Amino acid sequence: MSHRFDPTVLREYDIRGVIGETLGPDDARAIGRGFATLLGRAGGKKVVVGYDGRVSSPMLEHALVEGLTASGCDVRRVGLGPTPMLYYAEASEEDVDGGIQITGSHNPANYNGFKMVFQGRPFFGDQILEIGRLAAAGDWADGAGEVETVEVMDAYIERLLAGLDGLDGGKLASFRIGWDAGNGAAGPTLEKLVARLPGEHYTLFTDIDGSFPNHHPDPTVPENLEDLRRLVADKKLDFGIAFDGDGDRIGAIDGEGRVIWGDQLLMIYAEDLLKRDPGATIIADVKASRALFDRVAELGGKPLMWKTGHSLIKSKMKETHAPLAGEMSGHIFFADAYYGYDDALYAAIRLIAASVRLGKSVTELRSAMPDMVNTPEMRFQVDESRKFAAIEEVKRRLQGPDAPRDISVNDTDGVRVTTPDGWWLLRASNTQDVLVARAESFTQEGLDRLLGQIDAQLAASGLERGPQAGH
Repeated sequence: MSHRFDPTVLREYDIRGVIGETLGPDDARAIGRGFATLLGRAGGKKVVVGYDGRVSSPMLEHALVEGLTASGCDVRRVGLGPTPMLYYAEASEEDVDGGIQITGSHNPANYNGFKMVFQGRPFFGDQILEIGRLAAAGDWADGAGEVETVEVMDAYIERLLAGLDGLDGGKLASFRIGWDAGNGAAGPTLEKLVARLPGEHYTLFTDIDGSFPNHHPDPTVPENLEDLRRLVADKKLDFGIAFDGDGDRIGAIDGEGRVIWGDQLLMIYAEDLLKRDPGATIIADVKASRALFDRVAELGGKPLMWKTGHSLIKSKMKETHAPLAGEMSGHIFFADAYYGYDDALYAAIRLIAASVRLGKSVTELRSAMPDMVNTPEMRFQVDESRKFAAIEEVKRRLQGPDAPRDISVNDTDGVRVTTPDGWWLLRASNTQDVLVARAESFTQEGLDRLLGQIDAQLAASGLERGPQAGH
């Protein structure tokens, strides 16, 4: 017995493919067998399994459980729910050694995939490739694991609500908040959560529908926040929260309808946390605003710029004992009074808590941030064989003897160049044949100059910023 995966499926941070084309039940079964084999060899035995609301998820879950048990793992099924509920089931029980969530996250409806935790740590990179090697060789353990089904949603909601412990009940009761689940997996959990929250709450699209009939569940795209923006305006709400398809990424708008981007949310969380944990290290990815890193330093914290990718950020948090981290994409990680994984529902609770503790509305907190002029994340197609090479060429030019004197180069993840006008970034995607660019300045003229520098570097490597590529 052996199995070969489509070469596009085993990715840096997760396993992902198109149902019926590159991903199906045989792949799920092989993933289960490989994961169980590796876990068994590491001394582990029990795995929790959950799944999101996509049409294909129950089929993949069934096959995954077959694979896990066939290679000797016991399985605890937690059923349909957001990815962080699966992370909670893995992190909160001492007898659990790993977890797998079947989810397509924010990808189109015909996609699906797997996010994995191995003995309390993210499972990614070479570990994912090892699943492929084991499958190709048929090098799987044999066994007969047992299966149980458990209900964890209520316990998970209790844990979320603990984020408001000790706060002024009167202030909490004054909040009026809008919520948009985008027909994703967080919907039913969200309905139960807001029923327990003080204040007034208005929800959108909480019924799970894997075809996403209202809008695509990616809260980093402004068009996907239009329904929430209308709700906040019509009801005159304090702010609004949106989730991606599996509930691990948060989006937010303030009472005036302005988007609060991932790095801006992190500025709010950092101000709240550093009052209670002075000098703490706070991590953000290379796409985050300079305003965030400056603000963390101003508040007495230690800002740390790190590589993009939720698994990479989680690993860096463990290494540095950072209590807070985040990405532009809306993955926010709390390890001060929580488990260190990305949980958009918990991040929403912490936004409410920060507003109460700081004594300012979310709109006031957003208004206090400096007005920067920046681009969205620009993604453009580049041949797979050129993407990393091109970044190396840019790096050599900018760090060589002929480089401009008034720039500094950070090569943590691609090339981030700081100039008197602001900064620009060029990095290769780990998961697709695209380059990612972003720039931020104090003025539009400055931004135009930064974009000119990006284009000049691309041209020097025989490339250009072509049509925008999707995620």
